[in-house]
Amino acid sequence: NQRYPSMIYIVGLTGGIGSGKSAASAWFEQQDIVVVDADIVAREVVEVGQPALFEIQKKFGDWVLDENGSLNRSALREHIFKHPEARQQLEEITHPVIRQSIITQLHQASSAYAILVSPLLFETDQHLLCQRNLLIDVPAEIQLERASQRDGQSLEQIERIIQAQMSRSEKQKRADDVVDNSDTLDSLYQQLQPLHQRYLQFAQATQQ
Repeated sequence: NQRYPSMIYIVGLTGGIGSGKSAASAWFEQQDIVVVDADIVAREVVEVGQPALFEIQKKFGDWVLDENGSLNRSALREHIFKHPEARQQLEEITHPVIRQSIITQLHQASSAYAILVSPLLFETDQHLLCQRNLLIDVPAEIQLERASQRDGQSLEQIERIIQAQMSRSEKQKRADDVVDNSDTLDSLYQQLQPLHQRYLQFAQATQQ
């Protein structure tokens, strides 16, 4: 299992749906820290012309492509919902490619340290790529409220996503740093500031 991709210090950032991962990662970007987002990488590796998309088509059939030759996400989601074993088949194709792309991008980071944002940081063992892990934490009822306002998804869909992810208490146990984001954005930023300073110190120490 590949651990730290390079000498660069890497902080994993995670949190459930609606927890405010994006707000936190955007703040780090404003401090000139390179952020690699696993969700974005997951979309990039199945773009038209990518080997993973060809593999998915070969595995499942031409119906996984829409009329433009792009991945038909809703059809695939529907298929996985009806055939749970298909999720594993899909992950066997995509996870190794996603991991390799993440490692490459982290390796190219030119900031003092880098951040890997991933909703499934612990579930997919991506935390093994990081020297430290930060959890953006909110109670489930706030997750539901924020995610339903933002995504236009039904409460049922959001609850299903929350249930599919590792439990909140398990994430709290595994994280090195936990930030409570149930208040305002200012409150979030005030908690991130000292962590940023600490990460800079950790990064400096590993480079000596």
